[in-house]
Amino acid sequence: MSWHMRYIIKSYIRSSLWIVPFGAVLAYVVINQLTYGIGAWLLRAGLLDERTAFLGLSMAGARSMLDTIVTLNLSFLVFTFGSLLVAVQVAGGQYTPRIIATTFLRDNSIRFTVAYFVFTMLFTLRVSSRMGNEMVHQFNTWMAGVLGLVSIAIFLYLIDYAARMLRPVSIVQRVGKSGIAVIQSVYPESNAHPRPEASSGRPASPDRAVANAGASGIVLAVDIEGLAAKALHAGGMIEFVPQVGDFVAMDEPLFLLYGGAGALDDRELQAAVALGSERTLEQDPTFAFRILVDIAIKALSPAINDPTTAVLAIDQIHRLLRVVGLRHVSREEILDESGKPRLVFRTPNWEDFVHLACTEIRHCGAGSVQITRRMRSMLENLVQTLPAHRHPELYKQVDLLDRAIEEHYSFAEDRALARIADPQGLGGTLGVQAAGRVRTDAAALQLGTGVDRAC
Repeated sequence: MSWHMRYIIKSYIRSSLWIVPFGAVLAYVVINQLTYGIGAWLLRAGLLDERTAFLGLSMAGARSMLDTIVTLNLSFLVFTFGSLLVAVQVAGGQYTPRIIATTFLRDNSIRFTVAYFVFTMLFTLRVSSRMGNEMVHQFNTWMAGVLGLVSIAIFLYLIDYAARMLRPVSIVQRVGKSGIAVIQSVYPESNAHPRPEASSGRPASPDRAVANAGASGIVLAVDIEGLAAKALHAGGMIEFVPQVGDFVAMDEPLFLLYGGAGALDDRELQAAVALGSERTLEQDPTFAFRILVDIAIKALSPAINDPTTAVLAIDQIHRLLRVVGLRHVSREEILDESGKPRLVFRTPNWEDFVHLACTEIRHCGAGSVQITRRMRSMLENLVQTLPAHRHPELYKQVDLLDRAIEEHYSFAEDRALARIADPQGLGGTLGVQAAGRVRTDAAALQLGTGVDRAC
């Protein structure tokens, strides 16, 4: 099986709700036979009395309990799927449709909860159907009773979990956590100080180009290690033309081949690229930024008008920019052990991330003091905490923010307020007072220092 097919299958399994419940059906087949085997063994060994062991239920009592458990779990399933559909509709309209595939459909808690309800219902139905006129099957009935009690506890947990998961802070935190994992995977090298780029051994012109022979789509992921190994084995170099997240049309160039790589098979190269209709987070470090920016500008729209949710999104953008700023993001060439370039694989640079994080939010939130102050706080903090070679782009964004403030605010008092950083994103006078105290303390310190020098 090719890398492309393995990736598609893996991604489908991770984003499908029915896979885990279907696994619960298979588990039921095995465990059902196992429990009946254990019950029969207990009877043969004289360790179990069907009339008094475990629950000691009569035929009528056992059937009533089993019917109740089946009804409860069926109701739990209906409620879970109904609530999930409502949550998907609300989240898609309130935040962004991009969080549906990246958050809700990949949530293991929901999938395993549904699987447990399916398993309990099937197991209980089987126990009820195998009961004769005289034998209750006390062991299996007891197992069904335990599963029923646990299902009630899980349902109560699911209600609490769903209520917390749908909160804006939970959604943006989940996106931020996924974004950090992708950034650390795509950019594994720390970059506390800039380093000179290695001289490229790339020939002036490629020997051959490979176009996209399949359907048009978005680049979801690339088998980087496999392509580098192919280039090394062929004694040449492969250049992957688009970036992850780019839309590639049919017959658009995918690869440029240099040296011995020109003899590689086109189908093998195309099998190392996964195309799809919707971006994913696996290898796309900018997609988490895209989702958070979408949430922020949706919250700032006149229809919703919720700048505090936008502040929550900015908090996570701040978190991601700090991680990116401490990584080496400029390398394009992947080298072999001898230092020869084998694969050219482009990724977004620092300027790309900063522009994506700031531009649209600045445009949509320029009229909100709450947003401008939180953005300024983010930029000033990044200047203080990131290496000096990251500062020019941050200063540029501060200048653009100042110009946006000048354009949107008519009163000098409002312009002065909008220029005061507010790490809390409250938009009130608390940050102003704190900033004033800081300035006063700093002035007092400078005055004291000057007196000491004079003395």
